[in-house]
Amino acid sequence: MIHKPEFIDVKTNNYPRKIALLKQKGNSASLFWLGGYKSDMQGSKAIAMAQFASELGLGAIRFDYSGHGKSGGEFIKGDISCWLDEALAAFEQSEGEQIIIGSSMGGWLALLLNRILQQREKARVKAIILIAPAVDMSEELMRKSFSEQQFSDLEKNGYVKQPSDYDEPYIITRQLLEDGKKHLLFGKPIETKCPVYILQGAKDEAVPASHALKLLSHMMLDPVFFTLVPDGDHSLSRDSDLMLLKKTIEQAVKYAV
Repeated sequence: MIHKPEFIDVKTNNYPRKIALLKQKGNSASLFWLGGYKSDMQGSKAIAMAQFASELGLGAIRFDYSGHGKSGGEFIKGDISCWLDEALAAFEQSEGEQIIIGSSMGGWLALLLNRILQQREKARVKAIILIAPAVDMSEELMRKSFSEQQFSDLEKNGYVKQPSDYDEPYIITRQLLEDGKKHLLFGKPIETKCPVYILQGAKDEAVPASHALKLLSHMMLDPVFFTLVPDGDHSLSRDSDLMLLKKTIEQAVKYAV
């Protein structure tokens, strides 16, 4: 398995940055990983995905968004448009049939990326796996949850700080919130033109199960397989959760053939 990343240049929006990417070859379809907000490609699920790919003879690509992990750029400059451009650039490094796997914010980006790809080329995306998908998170899971004090902070400082599971709080910028409005998916049918698998923890506090069910209600045009993990939290990174992910990947590969 390759551990030394290569770097690709992304220069959209007059914002040049180097994006770190790990690529491994396989004998069949490939897995394309999209991580969550403030996560990187060395996270437990991303590493497990790469390991599963090796075990199953699949290729795999994982990368860090700008301002994350080993990539260049500043986190505070990031927004959905920015990270979507990087996802597209990373996807262009892939070949053949792909299964996109998106975790949390990566679930939103997975659906946005797939929409672009379906418009641009013959479908290379054979399936999508969404783990606690934070679709429309800037509006549904951020702005709508702000207190009066947070709205005041946003107006005064241009950003809001929220507690996180990391060493530092989340920095939610006005730029992220405003840019997110361009990419909202709720309110109209979501068509993927491929099967979708959703893995959701019932005890997820960051992206509640009700949010995943709201997404499900928008997906009536394609096969969707929804798995609720009764004692699962947002990370879904326990051994049992990772085995569920592996089984889901195996199912997606078989369904896509």
